[in-house]
Amino acid sequence: MIDKFDESERLRKKAHALIPGGSHTYAKGDDQYPILSLSHVVRGQGCRVWDADGNEYIEYGNGNRAVTLGHAFPAVVEAAKRELDKGVSYTRPAAIEVEAAEQFLSIVDNAEMVKFSKDGSDATSGAVKLARAYTGRDLIAICGDHPFFSVDDWFIGSTAMYGGIPDAVRELTVKFRYNDIESVKALLAQYPGRIAGFILEAERIDPPANNFLHELQRLARADGALFILDEMITGFRWHEKGAQHVYGVDPDLSTWGKGLGNGFSVSALAGKREFMRLGDLTQIDHKRVFLMSTTHGGETHGLAAAIATIKVYQSEPVIERLHAAGDRLRKGFAEAAAANGVQDHITIMGRSCNLLYGTTDNDGKPSQAFRTLFLQETIKRGLIMPSLVVCYSHSDADIDQTVEAISGAMAVYKQALDAGSTDRFLVGRPSEPVYRTYNKP
Repeated sequence: MIDKFDESERLRKKAHALIPGGSHTYAKGDDQYPILSLSHVVRGQGCRVWDADGNEYIEYGNGNRAVTLGHAFPAVVEAAKRELDKGVSYTRPAAIEVEAAEQFLSIVDNAEMVKFSKDGSDATSGAVKLARAYTGRDLIAICGDHPFFSVDDWFIGSTAMYGGIPDAVRELTVKFRYNDIESVKALLAQYPGRIAGFILEAERIDPPANNFLHELQRLARADGALFILDEMITGFRWHEKGAQHVYGVDPDLSTWGKGLGNGFSVSALAGKREFMRLGDLTQIDHKRVFLMSTTHGGETHGLAAAIATIKVYQSEPVIERLHAAGDRLRKGFAEAAAANGVQDHITIMGRSCNLLYGTTDNDGKPSQAFRTLFLQETIKRGLIMPSLVVCYSHSDADIDQTVEAISGAMAVYKQALDAGSTDRFLVGRPSEPVYRTYNKP
């Protein structure tokens, strides 16, 4: 059992004094984890990481789903190292920018141009800007069932964490529901000819039903709006060509990141030349669009990591392994839940390569307290699993060890259910949703 976090606690206190939120990513913040947990990771290898106290864990967050091959994957690390020896940023574009664009466009079937940057928000905000510039419209329709699209105002203003964002900006984002084509039709009826683009993930938990993606695309185009597919998670996880390939859908623009560089900072906005060229130096039909212009967008080692990652996907059975490992994990998780009598309270869901789990209380209602207890008990047993997202480096033995640890955590969960509360079992406060308007006093 892991129960010593002395160095983690020292770093935790120091981080909160120096960094707003104690972290540079809200999803990694202390409010997302139990009190009895690690605060900082110092290294990773494959599917395992080590914290500041030297404790070892099998990890299933994988850098917010950015690490698809495994931590410090040799082929990717070596490619980045080779570029570091040459320098990382120059006054003119690096030659590797052309190579990376060619490599990326060779696998994304429908894209004709691509622009690279450093994070997903750059790419999705670039897509939104193109949609508005091309259509001359202001409104953006987002899928309200998908949790995150960007740190920028057009999205964050639509959440409960909208501090600092003017109401005038917030009013420019409207929402539809996934797999609910009537909600799309209602938006189009409410705002005819006013929506610049529809943006969504191809799939999060449930797959598209009743031809939803194709019908949404048809309705958007009929109204003159662009159809934007966010492949941040699904790209290089559902398929190296993205979920658009899996479901045979043809977006006007698509956004990529996370798995594109196996955790290295690189993202991409890709799409049809008709739209992407609004950011080039030759088009004269529209006002110029200042599109994803960043000092570090062409950093050589990130692009080298992306090229190397793509080559691994082309030469090794990455996608097949992600799904096989997820299948084994799903089966073991469900069996452990049934064996511990918690199958109605701890459930596993989603595509095998991107599994999630749900936690409910005695009344069957989603519970942050029970979720936090489950996280606490899995951390004790050597797991970091805010989700159950596998990587290429998870072996069958890793999965089996994980299931054994999960079963032990489920036994404690069952005790809390029988007691009617987590009070005797959870150390400290429950975790909190990221999107909240105020912190608790």
